[in-house]
Amino acid sequence: MKRSVLTRYRVLAYVTGVLLVLLVIGMIAKYLLDMDVSGAVRLIAIAHGWLFILYLVFAFDMGSKAKWSFGRLAWVLVAGTIPTAAFFVERKAVKELEPLIVDDASRATA
Repeated sequence: MKRSVLTRYRVLAYVTGVLLVLLVIGMIAKYLLDMDVSGAVRLIAIAHGWLFILYLVFAFDMGSKAKWSFGRLAWVLVAGTIPTAAFFVERKAVKELEPLIVDDASRATA
């Protein structure tokens, strides 16, 4: 597997994870604390929605190249919908897939 496959998954996992945490904080502020943050919440929600679609594509690509079972792939895909879960799942996926990384330089010499 190429390093770029893992890198783009990692970037989107962090970005969607941060946006989801911000979205939850915004929703708490809006509905429980009765603050007027609807503009910010809307922007964060839209950004998270579009980037989550990319996250799903990149996670599916990574999981299919790693030949993961359906259960493991489903857990990685669902992790982007649970606040902070993406961070833990990303860390576990990286530890598992780092040994499978094939650099372009080592492939050229082989």
